[in-house]
Amino acid sequence: MGKHSQEHENDAKHVGGFLAGVLLGGLAGAGAMLLLAPQSGKKTRAQIQEKSIELRDQTTDAMEDVVARAGGKARQVTDSVHERAKELEQRGQDIIDDQKERFSAHVETGKTAIRGSRD
Repeated sequence: MGKHSQEHENDAKHVGGFLAGVLLGGLAGAGAMLLLAPQSGKKTRAQIQEKSIELRDQTTDAMEDVVARAGGKARQVTDSVHERAKELEQRGQDIIDDQKERFSAHVETGKTAIRGSRD
């Protein structure tokens, strides 16, 4: 379980870094566009606003995808843990049943020995 959660943390860090890069890149691009644009300020501001909205939507979509993947991985880990717990529970029950059978056999042997010594 620790391995899966560590992988999940690493994935989240990589995705977080990627999204931060996308956001910073978008802001840098918007700033460069503002400085280098030969258009009027009003038109440039409108384009920057459009690009900002586009970037926000892309970032939101990417975050939703990351959350969905993380949820899927969490479910996989949880299912795996439940399966492993059931297997261990069954193993434990098998060991208990085996010990009961051995104990019963020893008790029967002891009873037979006691009966035989009385006869």
